[in-house]
Amino acid sequence: MTAVPGPSAKKPGARRAGLVAAVLAGALVAGGTAGIGGAAVYDALAGDGASGGANTPATSQVVDTKAPEGSIEKVSAKVLPSVVKIEVSAAQGSGSGSGVIISSDGTILTNNHVVELAANGGNVTVDFNDGTSASAEVLGTDPLTDTAVIKAKGVSGLTPITMGKSSNLSVGQGVVAIGSPFGLDSTVTTGIVSALDRPVNVGVDQSGAATVYPAVQTDAAINPGNSGGALVDLNGNLVGINASIKPSEGANGQGAGSIGIGFAIPIDEIRPIVEQLEKGEKATHAQFGISVSDAPEAQNGQTSVTGALVQEVGGGSTAEKAGIEKGDVITKVDDHIITGSDSLVATVRSYRPSDEVEVTWSRDGKEQTAKVTLDSDAS
Repeated sequence: MTAVPGPSAKKPGARRAGLVAAVLAGALVAGGTAGIGGAAVYDALAGDGASGGANTPATSQVVDTKAPEGSIEKVSAKVLPSVVKIEVSAAQGSGSGSGVIISSDGTILTNNHVVELAANGGNVTVDFNDGTSASAEVLGTDPLTDTAVIKAKGVSGLTPITMGKSSNLSVGQGVVAIGSPFGLDSTVTTGIVSALDRPVNVGVDQSGAATVYPAVQTDAAINPGNSGGALVDLNGNLVGINASIKPSEGANGQGAGSIGIGFAIPIDEIRPIVEQLEKGEKATHAQFGISVSDAPEAQNGQTSVTGALVQEVGGGSTAEKAGIEKGDVITKVDDHIITGSDSLVATVRSYRPSDEVEVTWSRDGKEQTAKVTLDSDAS
């Protein structure tokens, strides 16, 4: 399924030194990158900033292990040993980001944009919370969900993070973000869940497919270098991977840091992807087999329908079998209200291939629904 680009966000993730990164013009709708988005889109021609603090040496943080349950101190003591700083270098440049330990022998979850420089050659180093470090290899990447899995070499006895459920989150709930903003490893910030299922568009991959996900929005401070780090609940359970921000504007018009609008990839949505990448498999995603754009606004007093306007229907796709045609406006998937193209892509990506969903669309002012089995992009 392809979305005609709308607003996007900026990746705060890997802090890049002297590296020019492309930006999807005008994206924010649910973003996490620079400009109007979140933490996953880089400023055009400026990269993600100078290396600066990216070379700050790792430090072991003092934590209060006797702090009361549910306190930020207790959460920090539990989670800090499971979050790492990741440093990447390749011929094209260097940078740093964050990662989350998911196995005692060194399997680490992070963002694709943190390690993409080294995915096809380059060096990856992991700095642990106790001040030690190890080299790592990239096991697999998935640009469509901005997810990657790496493996630290020659390590054992690590502390894996406790997995939580993003589906249990509520707006207003307290959360904690842990990572390495601006290269400052083991940094803890706190806030609340500001919104759920926020469609975030942080750009396109080399094939032209959009990186869009139904993000957890938070006001916990997230900055360049936080990408790939942990967003946890007040029990210290992983509920999201910090990935993008809407940055403030500096004097030169470039993103200068957090303004309290950050975005994390819900852990529920990417756990199947992570399992595939760990095995060395190519990640698969659900799709309708259509191209869409935002439905146009009403003109000349006409009534408009909010949703995703179908531009093209693939032959043999689940959309064609359901009777969806070019010009239809998709307004709902199950109970998810569709507000535009990014909203539809993010919603469909929250499912898995072969899941059955109910789709609602409008044609000539008349509403239609159908049960459909989602396609896979495996082929």
